[in-house]
Amino acid sequence: MPDREPTQIPQHFVFALVEDFSHMAFSCAVDPLRIANLISEKELYTWSFASLDGKTATSSNTSVTLAHNTFKDIPPCDRLFVLSGINMQRMDHTVLVKTLRRIDRTTRTQIGALCSGAYILVQAGFLNGRKAAVHWEYHDSFLESFPEVNLVRNVFVGDEKYITASGGTATADLMLHLIERDHGYDLSVAVADQMVYNTVRDATSEQKVSLQSRSGMRNNHLANAIAMMRDSLEDPMSPAIIAREIGISTRQLERLFGKYLNSSPKKYFLEMRLDRARHLLLQTEMSIVDVAMACGFQSPGHFSRVYRTNFGVTPMLQKGRLD
Repeated sequence: MPDREPTQIPQHFVFALVEDFSHMAFSCAVDPLRIANLISEKELYTWSFASLDGKTATSSNTSVTLAHNTFKDIPPCDRLFVLSGINMQRMDHTVLVKTLRRIDRTTRTQIGALCSGAYILVQAGFLNGRKAAVHWEYHDSFLESFPEVNLVRNVFVGDEKYITASGGTATADLMLHLIERDHGYDLSVAVADQMVYNTVRDATSEQKVSLQSRSGMRNNHLANAIAMMRDSLEDPMSPAIIAREIGISTRQLERLFGKYLNSSPKKYFLEMRLDRARHLLLQTEMSIVDVAMACGFQSPGHFSRVYRTNFGVTPMLQKGRLD
Protein backbone atom coordinates (compact mmCIF):
# COMPACT_ATOMS: atom_id res chain seq x y z
CA MET A 1 0.00 0.00 0.00
CA PRO A 2 1.30 3.50 -0.79
CA ASP A 3 2.34 5.64 2.13
CA ARG A 4 -0.25 8.13 3.25
CA GLU A 5 0.61 11.78 3.57
CA PRO A 6 1.05 12.70 7.22
CA THR A 7 -1.96 14.46 8.64
CA GLN A 8 -1.18 18.10 9.29
CA ILE A 9 -2.35 19.40 12.64
CA PRO A 10 -4.13 22.72 12.09
CA GLN A 11 -2.91 25.80 13.90
CA HIS A 12 -5.45 27.14 16.35
CA PHE A 13 -5.93 30.89 16.72
CA VAL A 14 -7.76 32.45 19.66
CA PHE A 15 -9.03 36.01 19.41
CA ALA A 16 -9.61 37.70 22.77
CA LEU A 17 -12.35 40.19 21.93
CA VAL A 18 -12.47 43.25 24.19
CA GLU A 19 -15.78 45.14 24.24
CA ASP A 20 -16.03 47.81 21.50
CA PHE A 21 -13.48 45.92 19.41
CA SER A 22 -12.95 46.87 15.77
CA HIS A 23 -15.15 44.71 13.58
CA MET A 24 -13.15 45.56 10.47
CA ALA A 25 -9.96 44.30 12.08
CA PHE A 26 -11.86 41.23 13.29
CA SER A 27 -13.06 40.34 9.78
CA CYS A 28 -9.61 40.99 8.29
CA ALA A 29 -8.13 38.63 10.88
CA VAL A 30 -10.49 35.68 10.57
CA ASP A 31 -11.43 35.61 6.87
CA PRO A 32 -7.88 35.11 5.51
CA LEU A 33 -7.64 31.98 7.69
CA ARG A 34 -11.00 30.71 6.38
CA ILE A 35 -9.98 31.41 2.78
CA ALA A 36 -6.62 29.66 3.26
CA ASN A 37 -8.53 26.53 4.30
CA LEU A 38 -10.91 26.89 1.37
CA ILE A 39 -8.20 27.27 -1.26
CA SER A 40 -5.89 24.58 0.10
CA GLU A 41 -8.82 22.20 0.68
CA LYS A 42 -7.21 21.43 4.02
CA GLU A 43 -7.91 22.49 7.57
CA LEU A 44 -4.76 24.53 8.00
CA TYR A 45 -6.29 26.80 10.63
CA THR A 46 -8.97 26.70 13.28
CA TRP A 47 -10.07 29.56 15.50
CA SER A 48 -12.19 30.45 18.47
CA PHE A 49 -13.22 33.60 20.33
CA ALA A 50 -12.95 34.60 23.97
CA SER A 51 -14.65 37.44 25.82
CA LEU A 52 -14.87 38.66 29.39
CA ASP A 53 -18.14 36.84 30.14
CA GLY A 54 -17.55 33.93 27.75
CA LYS A 55 -20.88 34.49 26.05
CA THR A 56 -20.70 37.42 23.63
CA ALA A 57 -18.56 40.39 22.62
CA THR A 58 -19.94 43.54 21.03
CA SER A 59 -17.94 45.48 18.46
CA SER A 60 -17.93 49.25 18.08
CA ASN A 61 -20.45 48.95 15.22
CA THR A 62 -22.79 47.02 17.62
CA SER A 63 -22.31 43.66 15.88
CA VAL A 64 -22.43 40.86 18.46
CA THR A 65 -20.09 37.87 18.22
CA LEU A 66 -20.67 34.63 20.13
CA ALA A 67 -17.73 33.64 22.31
CA HIS A 68 -16.45 30.14 23.04
CA ASN A 69 -14.53 30.88 26.24
CA THR A 70 -14.00 33.46 28.95
CA PHE A 71 -10.71 35.31 29.29
CA LYS A 72 -9.98 33.11 32.31
CA ASP A 73 -10.26 29.81 30.43
CA ILE A 74 -8.66 30.53 27.07
CA PRO A 75 -7.84 27.09 25.61
CA PRO A 76 -4.45 25.86 24.39
CA CYS A 77 -3.62 27.54 21.08
CA ASP A 78 -0.79 28.32 18.71
CA ARG A 79 -1.48 32.06 18.44
CA LEU A 80 -3.47 34.34 20.70
CA PHE A 81 -4.47 37.81 19.54
CA VAL A 82 -5.93 40.56 21.72
CA LEU A 83 -8.36 42.64 19.67
CA SER A 84 -9.73 45.91 21.02
CA GLY A 85 -10.93 49.20 19.59
CA ILE A 86 -12.28 52.37 21.11
CA ASN A 87 -12.59 53.06 24.86
CA MET A 88 -10.07 50.35 25.76
CA GLN A 89 -8.19 52.81 28.01
CA ARG A 90 -11.19 53.13 30.31
CA MET A 91 -11.74 49.42 30.85
CA ASP A 92 -10.37 47.12 33.53
CA HIS A 93 -8.19 44.53 31.79
CA THR A 94 -7.00 42.79 34.97
CA VAL A 95 -8.48 39.39 34.09
CA LEU A 96 -7.15 39.36 30.55
CA VAL A 97 -3.69 40.64 31.56
CA LYS A 98 -3.40 37.94 34.22
CA THR A 99 -4.30 35.25 31.66
CA LEU A 100 -1.86 36.63 29.10
CA ARG A 101 0.97 36.52 31.62
CA ARG A 102 0.13 32.96 32.59
CA ILE A 103 0.00 31.79 28.97
CA ASP A 104 3.23 33.60 28.15
CA ARG A 105 4.97 32.06 31.16
CA THR A 106 3.78 28.48 30.79
CA THR A 107 3.25 27.83 27.07
CA ARG A 108 4.83 28.44 23.67
CA THR A 109 1.79 30.29 22.34
CA GLN A 110 2.65 33.32 20.24
CA ILE A 111 0.85 36.34 21.63
CA GLY A 112 -0.10 39.38 19.57
CA ALA A 113 -2.40 42.37 19.42
CA LEU A 114 -4.58 43.99 16.77
CA CYS A 115 -5.74 47.61 16.44
CA SER A 116 -5.44 49.20 19.92
CA GLY A 117 -4.67 45.86 21.59
CA ALA A 118 -1.04 46.89 22.09
CA TYR A 119 -2.29 48.92 25.06
CA ILE A 120 -3.18 45.67 26.81
CA LEU A 121 0.08 43.93 25.91
CA VAL A 122 2.06 46.81 27.38
CA GLN A 123 0.03 46.52 30.58
CA ALA A 124 1.15 42.91 30.73
CA GLY A 125 4.77 44.08 30.47
CA PHE A 126 5.38 42.45 27.10
CA LEU A 127 6.41 45.38 24.92
CA ASN A 128 9.13 47.20 26.90
CA GLY A 129 12.12 47.70 24.61
CA ARG A 130 10.33 46.05 21.70
CA LYS A 131 8.89 47.34 18.45
CA ALA A 132 5.12 47.60 18.29
CA ALA A 133 2.39 48.95 16.03
CA VAL A 134 -0.87 50.57 17.10
CA HIS A 135 -3.58 52.35 15.12
CA TRP A 136 -2.28 55.78 14.06
CA GLU A 137 -5.08 57.56 15.92
CA TYR A 138 -3.64 56.32 19.23
CA HIS A 139 -0.01 56.88 18.27
CA ASP A 140 0.58 60.17 20.10
CA SER A 141 -1.10 59.13 23.34
CA PHE A 142 0.74 55.79 23.28
CA LEU A 143 4.10 57.54 22.88
CA GLU A 144 3.37 59.79 25.84
CA SER A 145 2.14 56.98 28.09
CA PHE A 146 4.67 54.27 27.19
CA PRO A 147 8.01 55.83 26.15
CA GLU A 148 9.78 52.54 26.89
CA VAL A 149 8.08 50.92 23.86
CA ASN A 150 9.71 51.30 20.45
CA LEU A 151 6.53 52.40 18.72
CA VAL A 152 6.68 52.39 14.93
CA ARG A 153 4.28 53.76 12.33
CA ASN A 154 4.35 50.53 10.32
CA VAL A 155 1.17 48.69 9.40
CA PHE A 156 2.33 45.71 11.46
CA VAL A 157 5.30 44.29 13.33
CA GLY A 158 5.77 40.63 12.56
CA ASP A 159 9.40 40.02 13.55
CA GLU A 160 9.14 40.43 17.32
CA LYS A 161 8.22 37.88 19.98
CA TYR A 162 4.91 39.73 20.38
CA ILE A 163 3.43 40.65 17.01
CA THR A 164 1.16 43.63 16.50
CA ALA A 165 -0.97 45.09 13.73
CA SER A 166 -2.34 48.60 13.60
CA GLY A 167 -5.90 47.55 12.79
CA GLY A 168 -8.23 47.83 9.83
CA THR A 169 -6.85 46.24 6.68
CA ALA A 170 -3.38 46.14 8.26
CA THR A 171 -4.72 43.07 10.07
CA ALA A 172 -5.18 41.36 6.71
CA ASP A 173 -1.59 42.27 5.82
CA LEU A 174 -0.36 40.60 8.99
CA MET A 175 -2.48 37.48 8.42
CA LEU A 176 -1.22 37.15 4.85
CA HIS A 177 2.31 37.51 6.21
CA LEU A 178 1.68 34.67 8.67
CA ILE A 179 0.08 32.48 6.00
CA GLU A 180 3.13 33.00 3.79
CA ARG A 181 5.42 32.15 6.70
CA ASP A 182 3.42 29.01 7.52
CA HIS A 183 2.50 27.70 4.06
CA GLY A 184 4.37 29.65 1.41
CA TYR A 185 4.09 32.63 -0.87
CA ASP A 186 1.77 31.04 -3.42
CA LEU A 187 -0.97 30.39 -0.89
CA SER A 188 -0.75 33.89 0.57
CA VAL A 189 -1.09 35.39 -2.92
CA ALA A 190 -4.03 33.12 -3.70
CA VAL A 191 -5.75 34.22 -0.49
CA ALA A 192 -5.15 37.88 -1.34
CA ASP A 193 -6.57 37.30 -4.82
CA GLN A 194 -9.67 35.66 -3.37
CA MET A 195 -10.11 38.73 -1.16
CA VAL A 196 -9.67 40.97 -4.24
CA TYR A 197 -6.90 42.57 -2.21
CA ASN A 198 -4.30 43.81 -4.65
CA THR A 199 -2.45 46.28 -2.41
CA VAL A 200 -0.90 43.89 0.10
CA ARG A 201 1.69 45.68 2.24
CA ASP A 202 4.75 44.37 3.99
CA ALA A 203 5.74 45.26 7.54
CA THR A 204 7.82 48.26 6.47
CA SER A 205 4.84 50.11 4.98
CA GLU A 206 3.57 53.10 6.95
CA GLN A 207 -0.06 53.24 8.06
CA LYS A 208 -1.09 56.58 6.64
CA VAL A 209 -0.86 57.39 2.96
CA SER A 210 2.35 59.28 2.39
CA LEU A 211 2.33 63.00 1.86
CA GLN A 212 3.72 62.43 -1.62
CA SER A 213 0.87 60.11 -2.56
CA ARG A 214 -1.82 62.39 -1.16
CA SER A 215 -0.62 65.53 -2.88
CA GLY A 216 0.67 63.93 -6.05
CA MET A 217 4.08 65.52 -5.64
CA ARG A 218 7.59 64.18 -5.19
CA ASN A 219 9.42 67.11 -3.60
CA ASN A 220 12.07 65.84 -1.21
CA HIS A 221 12.61 69.24 0.39
CA LEU A 222 8.97 69.48 1.42
CA ALA A 223 8.88 65.89 2.68
CA ASN A 224 12.04 66.48 4.72
CA ALA A 225 10.66 69.70 6.18
CA ILE A 226 7.47 67.97 7.32
CA ALA A 227 9.47 65.09 8.79
CA MET A 228 11.49 67.61 10.82
CA MET A 229 8.29 69.22 12.05
CA ARG A 230 6.86 65.87 13.09
CA ASP A 231 10.04 65.06 15.03
CA SER A 232 10.14 68.39 16.90
CA LEU A 233 6.55 68.87 18.10
CA GLU A 234 7.63 69.37 21.73
CA ASP A 235 10.30 71.92 20.84
CA PRO A 236 9.16 73.56 17.59
CA MET A 237 11.76 74.77 15.14
CA SER A 238 11.29 78.00 13.25
CA PRO A 239 10.76 77.89 9.46
CA ALA A 240 14.13 79.62 9.05
CA ILE A 241 15.96 76.88 10.94
CA ILE A 242 14.08 74.14 9.07
CA ALA A 243 14.94 75.74 5.74
CA ARG A 244 18.60 76.00 6.70
CA GLU A 245 18.71 72.37 7.86
CA ILE A 246 17.34 71.06 4.56
CA GLY A 247 19.54 73.38 2.49
CA ILE A 248 17.10 75.88 0.99
CA SER A 249 16.11 79.47 1.72
CA THR A 250 13.15 80.43 3.90
CA ARG A 251 11.50 81.97 0.85
CA GLN A 252 11.85 78.70 -1.06
CA LEU A 253 10.28 76.85 1.86
CA GLU A 254 7.35 79.26 1.88
CA ARG A 255 6.81 78.72 -1.84
CA LEU A 256 6.85 74.92 -1.48
CA PHE A 257 4.20 74.94 1.23
CA GLY A 258 2.08 77.39 -0.74
CA LYS A 259 2.34 75.42 -3.98
CA TYR A 260 1.74 71.90 -2.66
CA LEU A 261 -0.23 72.41 0.56
CA ASN A 262 -1.89 75.80 0.11
CA SER A 263 -0.49 76.79 3.48
CA SER A 264 2.54 78.42 5.10
CA PRO A 265 5.18 76.49 7.06
CA LYS A 266 4.16 78.28 10.25
CA LYS A 267 0.46 77.54 9.85
CA TYR A 268 1.03 73.93 8.82
CA PHE A 269 3.31 73.30 11.78
CA LEU A 270 0.83 74.88 14.20
CA GLU A 271 -2.01 72.70 12.86
CA MET A 272 0.19 69.62 13.25
CA ARG A 273 0.87 70.49 16.90
CA LEU A 274 -2.81 71.20 17.56
CA ASP A 275 -3.85 67.88 16.02
CA ARG A 276 -1.48 66.10 18.36
CA ALA A 277 -2.83 68.11 21.30
CA ARG A 278 -6.38 67.06 20.41
CA HIS A 279 -5.39 63.39 20.31
CA LEU A 280 -3.74 63.67 23.73
CA LEU A 281 -6.74 65.44 25.26
CA LEU A 282 -9.15 62.83 23.95
CA GLN A 283 -7.07 59.74 24.56
CA THR A 284 -5.08 60.31 27.76
CA GLU A 285 -5.53 61.56 31.31
CA MET A 286 -2.77 64.15 30.83
CA SER A 287 -3.45 67.59 32.29
CA ILE A 288 -3.99 70.51 29.95
CA VAL A 289 -0.70 72.01 31.11
CA ASP A 290 1.17 68.78 30.26
CA VAL A 291 -0.54 68.55 26.86
CA ALA A 292 0.43 72.13 26.11
CA MET A 293 4.07 71.42 26.98
CA ALA A 294 4.10 68.18 24.99
CA CYS A 295 2.97 70.08 21.90
CA GLY A 296 5.40 72.97 22.18
CA PHE A 297 3.20 75.59 23.86
CA GLN A 298 5.02 77.26 26.74
CA SER A 299 1.93 79.11 28.00
CA PRO A 300 -1.31 77.22 28.79
CA GLY A 301 -3.22 80.46 28.20
CA HIS A 302 -1.81 80.85 24.71
CA PHE A 303 -2.45 77.17 24.02
CA SER A 304 -6.09 77.53 25.11
CA ARG A 305 -6.68 80.57 22.87
CA VAL A 306 -5.09 78.99 19.80
CA TYR A 307 -6.89 75.69 20.38
CA ARG A 308 -10.26 77.43 20.64
CA THR A 309 -9.62 79.41 17.46
CA ASN A 310 -8.79 76.23 15.57
CA PHE A 311 -11.39 73.78 16.97
CA GLY A 312 -14.12 76.09 18.27
CA VAL A 313 -13.85 74.71 21.80
CA THR A 314 -11.40 75.21 24.66
CA PRO A 315 -9.10 72.37 25.78
CA MET A 316 -11.02 72.26 29.07
CA LEU A 317 -14.35 71.72 27.31
CA GLN A 318 -12.79 69.26 24.85
CA LYS A 319 -11.51 67.13 27.71
CA GLY A 320 -14.83 67.48 29.52
CA ARG A 321 -16.64 65.82 26.61
CA LEU A 322 -15.04 62.56 27.71
CA ASP A 323 -17.06 62.57 30.94
